[in-house]
Amino acid sequence: MCNWAAATAISVLIALDAFAQTPAPLKSAVPSPALTPTPTPRPQQLIDSLGQADLQAAIGLLKSNFTKPEAITDTELNRATLTGLLVRMPGALVLLPLQPRGGPAPGESAAPFYGEIFENDIGYARLGALTGANLKELDKKLAEFSSQKVDALIVDLRDSATTDFAVAADFAKRFCPKGKALFTLRKPAARQDRVFNSDRDPAFQGLTTALIDGETTGGAEAVATALRFCGKALIIGQPSAGRAVEYSELPLPSGTILRVASAEAVGPNGQSLFPGGVIPDLPVEMPVAEKRQIFRLSTEKGMARFVYETERPHLNEAALIAGTNPELDVAEAQRRNRGREQQPARDPVVQRALDLITSLEIYQKR
Repeated sequence: MCNWAAATAISVLIALDAFAQTPAPLKSAVPSPALTPTPTPRPQQLIDSLGQADLQAAIGLLKSNFTKPEAITDTELNRATLTGLLVRMPGALVLLPLQPRGGPAPGESAAPFYGEIFENDIGYARLGALTGANLKELDKKLAEFSSQKVDALIVDLRDSATTDFAVAADFAKRFCPKGKALFTLRKPAARQDRVFNSDRDPAFQGLTTALIDGETTGGAEAVATALRFCGKALIIGQPSAGRAVEYSELPLPSGTILRVASAEAVGPNGQSLFPGGVIPDLPVEMPVAEKRQIFRLSTEKGMARFVYETERPHLNEAALIAGTNPELDVAEAQRRNRGREQQPARDPVVQRALDLITSLEIYQKR
């Protein structure tokens, strides 16, 4: 205790002596610039900055000092650890209730396939869920496109998902040259890779664009990157989900399932798709709710009505004789109804793809 007091006193004397010998700062006519306040770190930033020693010390101090020690038991600490990992790694770890046998796979989409031909012989194929049934529908539509001389294609992956990467590879083979590597499933724990190659000639070899967004997930993300690097497709839309992983479902003693991302998809360029996903070449924003509404209506009414403007009536000889102007009548009707009638839904992502294809075809014909 005496040594500590002596050391403290010596420190204070040294500090006072240094202060006394320090000359007073000269007054300047130029005012000193205001100091920029340092932003306060967020709790997450503080936690991320802690090293192993700090983390262990924090847990030890909690156990010995917290007013409710029953809240810092090993069970609660383990629960907090798992909760934190689930929050910090969305998509990589998932807790699932015990699924009945024969029930649907968690998160598996049942979206149907849809296709049509737009103006100027441009094909549109919305793949839907990447399943064997939809693959057969795609083959039928690609055969139709070939017979109709379709030379450009929009592949819509914005409603596509699968956890079966072998099926995803089968979809990609329809657009990628034979012998090309499509993607790789990398499993670091087992130090083994599964490389998926195209073993067939593509069913379509024309100009291709692919549409993606945050609902493009799992194997569909692998298809998108295969189309980009093997099929030379331009990617349009919003970043994909970043969940191109293969899961292992591990049962816990209670029957709950711990779903763990045990392998990640890697594109032909060697870049992992997890967790960054696929980034579009041409970003186009579209609200998810509007997209889903259009997809639902398009199965009955077609996609063209959500892309092309309805043709307006033009001034003609009959109108001149009648003393009317259809163009002005339509404009006036729109002015009166503005705010009362809901504007027709539009898909700007498909529109951008059509504009791009049209521009490229005009350029190539020069």
